[in-house]
Amino acid sequence: MSSSKEYLEYILEQLSDLDDISYRAMMGEYIIYYRGKIVGGIYDDRFLIKPVKVALAMMPDADMELPYEGAKEMLLVDDVDDREFLKELLEAMYEELPAPKKKRK
Repeated sequence: MSSSKEYLEYILEQLSDLDDISYRAMMGEYIIYYRGKIVGGIYDDRFLIKPVKVALAMMPDADMELPYEGAKEMLLVDDVDDREFLKELLEAMYEELPAPKKKRK
């Protein structure tokens, strides 16, 4: 099952207090970027983020879920209605996220 455009738009609206949020469609799902770094994505209408230390600390009871078969587990953000929490979460995660990979020529 792929994610709906409506769910993507809802998540983007919830993240609209942050500068430089973008996304890229990939095989029916959506990769979410914050200031050029991948924070997570929308998979089967679930907002999943990378399990960096600060995210684990901020969501100690969050479920770990597979975005798709063969992928690494990610953290499920179940409280997507709390805009302030989402803003704080992504801002806190930014420093721990890996830098974007250089594109090959």
